[in-house]
Amino acid sequence: MIIAVDFDGTIVEHKYPQLGKPIPFAFDTLKQLQNENHTLILWTVREGRLLDEAIQYCAKNGLHFFAHNTNFPEEDRSSAPRKLKADMFIDDRNFGGLPDWHFIYQVIQQKKALNVQFDLEMSSRKERSKKNWFFFK
Repeated sequence: MIIAVDFDGTIVEHKYPQLGKPIPFAFDTLKQLQNENHTLILWTVREGRLLDEAIQYCAKNGLHFFAHNTNFPEEDRSSAPRKLKADMFIDDRNFGGLPDWHFIYQVIQQKKALNVQFDLEMSSRKERSKKNWFFFK
């Protein structure tokens, strides 16, 4: 499976343009997915020096992506459309926010549609809310 992964707020805490602290289990989960032959693409708003910093930060933590903001390493970003051919996108800006990495790993392993309901603390209103998550193969 080709999986596009955001950086800020997904792999690390959202401190853009600085580098945030790692989100628990993000690096371990992503490395395990690579060990299971999934292809990972770093898909981030970061460009230039900020993108290089994110790539180096991931590399220092043992995570090397197949490509960065492109479908293939050799793809020319200046002429290529910014549309990835990924099977899944992992991003903190999903509906309802980012579930924990253990849950993300379980969904990828099951490779089927799930309807999971869980409690999610709403940071803007400090209240508890039920959210439905639908993931598809």
